[in-house]
Amino acid sequence: MAKGWYVLHTFTGHENKVEKFIRMLMEDGSLGDAVSDVNVPSEEVVEVRNGKKRTVNKKFLPGYILIEMDLPDRGWKIPCTAIRKIQSVTGFVGTGLNSKPQPISADEAKTILQKTGAIKTERRLQAKQDFQVGEEVRVIEGPFESFKGTIEVVNQEKGKLRVMVGIFGRATPVEVTFSQVDRD
Repeated sequence: MAKGWYVLHTFTGHENKVEKFIRMLMEDGSLGDAVSDVNVPSEEVVEVRNGKKRTVNKKFLPGYILIEMDLPDRGWKIPCTAIRKIQSVTGFVGTGLNSKPQPISADEAKTILQKTGAIKTERRLQAKQDFQVGEEVRVIEGPFESFKGTIEVVNQEKGKLRVMVGIFGRATPVEVTFSQVDRD
C-alpha cells in the first residue's frame, strides 16, 4: 500500500461542501486510515475591476477534489463507497462504480498542489484583468509612475501590458504588470 492522490468528481459549486463532509468522515473514523488529506484545487488571483484591486480565491479545477488515500488491496471498497455515497459526488475520475480508483501520477499531483500552495514554491499571484487594447491607462507604480498611455498589447499569461506612453514628446512602448496601471 502506498499513498496516492485521487481525483473525485463533484457537482460544480459543491466542492467545499463535499470537502467538509469528507473531513467529518475522517474525524469520526468512518473512513478508517484510508484518507489522509483532502484538497479543493484553488489559487489566489488578483482581480482588477473598475480600477480596484482585490485578491480572491478561485477554483482552477471546478467540479474536482483531490483526495490523498492509502487504499489497501483488500477493503478498498469501504472508504470508496462511503465517499461515493456523499451527496453531490459523481465518482472517482477514470474508474467505474465497482472498480478500484487509480491515483494520478506524482508529477500531476505535485503540479496541482504547487499551484494551490499546499506545496511551498515560489509563487506569483495570478492577475485577472479586464484591460482592452486601445484603452487609456495611467502608470501608478514603477519608474514610469504618473505617465499616461494607451494599451497596445495585453499578455494574459504573463500578466503584463505594453503601453505606449509619451516620453520627451515621443510615443515609447513600456512593459508593465497589471498591478502597475490604473484606468485613467
